[in-house]
Formats: sequence, C-alpha cells, structure tokens
Amino acid sequence: MEPIKNRYEFVILFDVENGNPNGDPDAGNMPRIDPESGYGLVTDVCLKRKIRNYVELAKEDIAGYRIYVKDGVPLNRSDKEACAYVGVEPEKLKEAKKKEENLDEKLRDFMCQNFYDIRTFGAVMTTFVKGALNCGQVRGPVQLGFSRSIDPVLPQEVTITRTVITTEADAEKKGTEMGRKYIVPYALYRCEGYISANLARKATGFSEEDLSLLWEAILNMFEHDRSAARGKMAVRELIVFRHDSELGNAPAHKLFDLIRVEKKAGVAAPRGYADYTVTVDETHLPQGVTCRRMA
Repeated sequence: MEPIKNRYEFVILFDVENGNPNGDPDAGNMPRIDPESGYGLVTDVCLKRKIRNYVELAKEDIAGYRIYVKDGVPLNRSDKEACAYVGVEPEKLKEAKKKEENLDEKLRDFMCQNFYDIRTFGAVMTTFVKGALNCGQVRGPVQLGFSRSIDPVLPQEVTITRTVITTEADAEKKGTEMGRKYIVPYALYRCEGYISANLARKATGFSEEDLSLLWEAILNMFEHDRSAARGKMAVRELIVFRHDSELGNAPAHKLFDLIRVEKKAGVAAPRGYADYTVTVDETHLPQGVTCRRMA
C-alpha cells in the first residue's frame, strides 16, 4: 500500500447528553473544564483511545491492523516481536546497531507495517529508546488537538444510592450506601485534527486504506463505547479539508475559520444538536482545497 499523497485537516463535532465525556482524575473525575472560561475540554488521548478501540473491534487483529497501545498488554512485548524479526535480543540492540546501519529502519518498518495506531499516531517504543535507536520515537502523520465545547458547560454533581451493602459489617451499620457522579447536561464539542502526507511518506507509510479506516473509526468511535457514566455521545459531523498537494495549499487556521458553529436564535441553554447551526463557507475555500462533510 502506498502512502497518502495529500495533506488533510479535519474537524470533528461530537456531543454528550447527561454524561461525563472525559473525567479529570485531578478533580475527582469531574468533567474537564477550562477554569478561566468554563468551556468543556476533552483530551486528544481520550479520542485516540476510542479510535484504537474501534479499529481493534472492526479488524480483530487482522495482519497489519493490530493495536500497539492496548489495555493490559505491555509495550515491550510487542517490541520484542520486532527484535525477533531482525534476529537481535532487546538487550543487544546497541551492539547490533554498530554492526548494521539499517537496523533502525528495519525495526521501524516492522512496527509500522504491523500496528495500525503506530502507522497513524506514531509511538514512543521504550525498548528501542533504551537501545539508543532513533526508531524508538516515531512521529505519526495524524494528530488531534484538545476538543473544546462550543459554549461554557456547568457540570452537575448527582447523588446516587444503592440498597445493596458490600460487607456484613457494613450491613450492621447502614441500610443504604451513597455515591456521586458528575454529568454535563448537554455540550457540543469541536476537535481539530491534522494529517501530514509528508510524514506518511517519510515515516510510517499511512495509506489511503488507512485513511478510509480512520474516517470510519471517527464516525463510529462512540457507537461501541457506551456506558452509564458517559451518557449519550455521538459524532454529529466530520468535516474534511483535502489539499491537492503533499505540503498543502493553505494554512490550517484559515480553513478552520471557515467553519462556524452557532446557537440558533432564542436558545439560551442548548440541550440538543438541533439547537445549533453548522455552516462551512465553501465560497472562500483556497485554490487547491476541497471540503467534504460526513455524518
């Protein structure tokens, strides 16, 4: 598969209803917010996890589509597979590098060919870093920024109860246990992303087939990630800008500025996607850039 030849920028619009889209462990797992403005935040790592989970679910470890950053699987276990492929023990990488100039490229190519998320997002592979190899850090062509809500959010703390008691000792002292959870009644979030064809060609080999799978994973990343804590989450729209060259035909910020998300007249507190209007000013698209809207 050949690497992609075009640069892309994209915007994901997703929302949450009565849920916690991304808890902050430093704040008792309450929804992440910008304390100065009150806007809600969702980290890039959170969305990448959901994309990885969808790819793993859709491909089920098909060759070339395995996931490197995976729950319960030590990273060096996968690193050892690459070492076995080139016939070098992990502890002897430094010595092997002195004898074989192309060792870095062989290890990097093995990992990129076998693991979709390395091909897409890049990775830090500590086994190779400790071996003083340049391939220990691979920059991926696909990068996401933090998501930010369109309007400020007001997280609510909801008290919950349960009648089941955990231990006999507790049963003698109380009849009901109390707990709490945080929710955002409703919020629409905007995430901006970038895809470098130059890095795809030079580093990971991210292909057109990989790109199609990425769009599919983004559109469906919440469909198989349901939980009571996250409420109802959905990707409402994916807006993609495609350049007709590898290095691009316009700055990313000028393309992002063409997208406007605004509350409809008379809406004070949005409680659904229908409370917003999303427009893309395609009349001012720079030459050599096209726009595609997916939902």
